[in-house]
Amino acid sequence: MTTIRTDYTDKKFQSLVTALDAYLSGVNGDSDGFFREFNQIDRLQHVVVFEQNGRAMACGAFKEIEPLVVEIKRMFTAPQGRNNGFATKVLEELEAWAMELGYQTAILETSKSMLDAIHLYQKNGYLVIPNYNQYIGVETSVCFSKKLGKN
Repeated sequence: MTTIRTDYTDKKFQSLVTALDAYLSGVNGDSDGFFREFNQIDRLQHVVVFEQNGRAMACGAFKEIEPLVVEIKRMFTAPQGRNNGFATKVLEELEAWAMELGYQTAILETSKSMLDAIHLYQKNGYLVIPNYNQYIGVETSVCFSKKLGKN
């Protein structure tokens, strides 16, 4: 098992994101276009890919949203890799990388219907916050925050 730090040009990351987008289009339904607008990967310089036996199993990324604050983006675990702790490994690596760069807080948004994602964030110390920025007023969204370095 290997955790790789890379960027948006990584082909394995792009492959996982293609699968993520296909999955999310079903979750988001008519709102898919709205969410896609905020999930473009072409500026993500901080990407983590988790591999098992050379196969990309999970990914995630972060981007600065304001000084000292990153937004966690594009978290996904391939169906065959779920329930093995891979998403937690990706999240921990993203948090460690963000802290190394001096960030103090991580925020994120997910769908209220994605109960596995909500559970992942809660078990890793994320707390529900009011919806931020483009997610204000989006009834299907739930947002989280975590002070980095604290569980």
